[in-house]
Amino acid sequence: MSSKPKVLFVLTSQRTVGDTDRPTGWFLSEFAHPYHELAPHVQVSVASPAGGEAPLAPDSIKPFEGDKTAVDFLNTKEALWKDTEKLSAFVGRAHEFAAIFYVGGHGPMFDLATDATSHQLIREFFEADKVVAAVCHGPAALVNAKLSDGTFVIAASPVTGFSNVEEDQAGMTPLMPFLLETELAKNSGGKYEKAAEPWAEKVVVARAGRLITGQNPASATGVGKAIKAALKI
Repeated sequence: MSSKPKVLFVLTSQRTVGDTDRPTGWFLSEFAHPYHELAPHVQVSVASPAGGEAPLAPDSIKPFEGDKTAVDFLNTKEALWKDTEKLSAFVGRAHEFAAIFYVGGHGPMFDLATDATSHQLIREFFEADKVVAAVCHGPAALVNAKLSDGTFVIAASPVTGFSNVEEDQAGMTPLMPFLLETELAKNSGGKYEKAAEPWAEKVVVARAGRLITGQNPASATGVGKAIKAALKI
């Protein structure tokens, strides 16, 4: 049996932007880069709300054609997202893992943001002193998650995620069920942070390294490195 720590990567199961026919899913570089940082040092499990194939957002492929890490991941790691386990299979198993990590993409805004099983896992991991991490729209999974005492996981904690300006510039604001920056700021008690310029890297490490968030695709590698640092690997 491997002595490497285990990390649970969570992907969205949402295939479309709300009730439109516009395809979405998880964002290529936001899985590829943290995986690249962590895979040599940890055992990776991959889950999604529905299990089975988790949809890769088509619009996340072309922008990264010049990104060797993303291209190699796309071409060689398909098994990771083609046959994910159901999130529900991991309830009550936080003790087996060192961290849970939510990959971004617009999909999480529509499923993981309100998924009760996901909220339960976040609570279990956090209350077991495990690392809880997310990047870009991945923090949508954290927005409404609460601890056993009824307080938000992110309450009074520095946090980041895709900014309102970035959402505007991506042309997606009218299609979103809520604005991630706005809700993160509200439920953290005004502790939302962002980079000085849109699309610049911003990684926020809080709660003694147990709550790690990244703002956007540029922050994906940094989040992977921050998880490594938190796990001391």
